[in-house]
This record gives sequence, structure tokens and C-alpha cells, in this order.
Amino acid sequence: MRFFVLTFASMALAAQTAHQHHPPRDAAEYAKILEDPKRDSWQLPHVVVTQLGLKPDEVVADIGSGTGYFARRFAKHAGKVYAVDIDERLLTISRKDAPVNLETVLAAPDDPKLPAGGVDTVFFCDVLHHVENRPAYYRKLSKALKPGGRVVIVDFRKKPLPIGPPEGMKLAEADVVAEFKAAGFRLSRMLEVLPYQYFLEFRAER
Repeated sequence: MRFFVLTFASMALAAQTAHQHHPPRDAAEYAKILEDPKRDSWQLPHVVVTQLGLKPDEVVADIGSGTGYFARRFAKHAGKVYAVDIDERLLTISRKDAPVNLETVLAAPDDPKLPAGGVDTVFFCDVLHHVENRPAYYRKLSKALKPGGRVVIVDFRKKPLPIGPPEGMKLAEADVVAEFKAAGFRLSRMLEVLPYQYFLEFRAER
């Protein structure tokens, strides 16, 4: 499949992702950027949700959920969704008109504050490179997962792209795989379904 992005859209999305990594102080402005309909042209949320194959009784934690761009979509398919973020202003926005099965969680930078053994799927989109001391963070994720649970990473490929953070901030797929392996996870799926991002799924080795 080939992907075509208009020049105007690319410029807008480049500005959008710049804001994602240097968020404006005004939460309403940031929300408008995160929810820009043009984002759908490259983020392909329907493809991501379809590939996740969420079940009606599944519990999902969207880490770095922002305004709930993905969390709201997950809530249409899963039984329970935790929208996890360290910014209460964005969580307040995500709670507005949210489905009843979406619960916001104000996390700490080093702790997602998820219930032990309570989550089937932990999801990260364009967030992982912001997490400091990832090995310790992964251990906390492992404790939050139910037996057989998974962690899914969607993030920008480490190469020049028309959108996304500077290349130096990106995490290469191989490095992410190595980090999770060292933390006791195995790579269960690797998909090439998005134009600018990789899709990695990990399972905890029990």
C-alpha cells in the first residue's frame, strides 16, 4: 500500500508533532492540535484499532493518552479503558463527553499508577521516548499486566520523516525490542501497517 500526503497537510502535521514534543501552555490549544482531523491521514487510527483486535471484556491502558485520541476509540471496543497521562488539564478535556467505560488516571512521570494485575493491553503511541528510566518503568508495567497481557508500542521510525520528533529523540525498533527483552518481555508481533511508525507487540515472559 502506498500513502500520499498533501504538502499542506505535511506542513501542518510537522507543526503538530513539534507541539507534541514541546506542548503549548494552553491545554485547549494543545487539545486542538492533538485532535486535528488531519492527524487521521497518517496516524490511521482505524488500522491501529483493527490490528489490536480488542475484545469486549478487555482492559486497556493508554499511556500518555493526552486528550483521549486513542482512548475514546478503544472504549468503543473494549470493556474498560484507562486514559493515563501526567497532565491533569488534558485528562479534564478527555473526560468531557467520554464513554462511561473510560477512566482517567493522573500518573507520575515514573509510575503509570495502574492497578496490579488489572490490565490486558498497555498501549503507547509516540510517548515511549519521553519515559525516563524505562527499565524500571517496564517492571511496573509488568506488574500491571494480567497473565498473558501485552504491551503495544506505536512510535516513529528512527529515520528522516516529514513528521515526528527530531531523529535524535526517536527510538529505533531494535533498541525498543532489546529494552523490552532485557525487562523480561518477548516480541510477539511486528507489523508494517503505518506510513511513518512501527507497531510492536510484547508479551511478558512468565
